[in-house]
Amino acid sequence: MATDHIRYDILAQAALRGVVRTVLADAAKKGLPGEHHFKITFNTMAPGVRLSERMRARYPKDMTIVLQHQFWDLVVTEQGFEVGLSFGGVPERVAVPFDAVMAFYDPAVQFGFQFETIDGAVESQPGDEPTTAEKAEKIERSPAAARAVPDERKPEALPASSEAPAAAPDQGPGGEVVRLDRFRKK
Repeated sequence: MATDHIRYDILAQAALRGVVRTVLADAAKKGLPGEHHFKITFNTMAPGVRLSERMRARYPKDMTIVLQHQFWDLVVTEQGFEVGLSFGGVPERVAVPFDAVMAFYDPAVQFGFQFETIDGAVESQPGDEPTTAEKAEKIERSPAAARAVPDERKPEALPASSEAPAAAPDQGPGGEVVRLDRFRKK
């Protein structure tokens, strides 16, 4: 097999992360249009992720947040985003570099993608790594789904509750991960 000196895999993933950046920046400026909302899965152990110790203990590997009804102060930079969310009635501030994002999905239009882990230093042979389907199955089985749904209220205005927000009817306990091949024409 020929060596890819251009690294199309890295370029494609950078472009897709740019899509996430653009969509979030637009939502930060204008709000969410229509029925659009976002499920974002990220690696909680990635460099630059800021998360309370309480949430890091609950989600030690990865976590899925939903930006829909209860989020505030969404700030998007070239490197990542920060947002205020409520977890079980407790307000939290979460910061996520775009490099930590593992999956992005907009259920309103059934659009999303999952990012591959790319190691630029190691060349792998076909069959060495799990397939995309195997990786998606692993994430689907992951218990890392934290629900944070957009709201204009500030954290101090949120009701104090000891129970977690209810999951949307279309969301199972672990959220939904969509593979790109689901959208490919057959």
